[in-house]
Amino acid sequence: MSETTNTVPDEYRAVEGAMPGTAGPGRRRELMSFVRRSSRLDKRLQKAWDSYAGEYLLELPEYEHRELSIALDFRFDADFAARTWGNDHPLIVEIGTGQGENIVAAAQARPDVNFLALEVYKPGVAHALLKAGKYELRNLRVCEVNAPDLMKAAADGLFAEVWTFFPDPWPKTKHHKRRIVQPALAAEVHRALRAGGVWRIATDIEDYALHVHEVMDGRDDFGNVGGVTVSLPTEHVSKGTADMAAQLPHADFVESERFDGRVLTNFERKGIDAGRVIHDFTYRAV
Repeated sequence: MSETTNTVPDEYRAVEGAMPGTAGPGRRRELMSFVRRSSRLDKRLQKAWDSYAGEYLLELPEYEHRELSIALDFRFDADFAARTWGNDHPLIVEIGTGQGENIVAAAQARPDVNFLALEVYKPGVAHALLKAGKYELRNLRVCEVNAPDLMKAAADGLFAEVWTFFPDPWPKTKHHKRRIVQPALAAEVHRALRAGGVWRIATDIEDYALHVHEVMDGRDDFGNVGGVTVSLPTEHVSKGTADMAAQLPHADFVESERFDGRVLTNFERKGIDAGRVIHDFTYRAV
């Protein structure tokens, strides 16, 4: 695409209330689920990057007008996956891997499954590379990319599971639309999952749990296969009004037992220590 053109594909058009991330020349900024932080690495992480990126970092062709995007003509299909991992094992994708604690443990425990860790923060990517190299994993790749772009590029039925554990809660009401779990992403995840595949989600924020139910429970392409009944407020609270949640009307919702394939990370432990309840969700593609 020429840099002088004002024509941008629909999936990269700017949206109302736009914030960081560019949508193309002459366009407003596009709404994103993250804000770019410093990409500087300390000496230890830079050494890890230099040592392990060649083996574990999955670099995809980027769309030049949009940060952490994927070129419009790139297709993440079964042939690409087979070339990347060297086999046709089931593929599990983690959206927002953080420092890689969970997906590295999963890759160690399940050598017959391939794993792809998606992360937008370079230090997190470097931490995941360091752990992958430390344990000499052969079934893990790490990609610094905007997750919705990866889902759009994925072929139908490619993934066995998608994981989204403890996403940024964006606690202010005006920022709820930036939460990663949204109807548009749910549609792409469903398309990219194989028949019967699952999207596993976890959060330690009660208001985000309500948000997940609102996005997912009414869909006809996913089934909530949880078996735990929880009580949640039926109205949203914001960063400054969270203490009022207990006074709001409540209703029962269905969630899941804790996913035993998720290790207890430092992040989750801090949430538990702070008295927050962990909400697990399992949505099966139908």
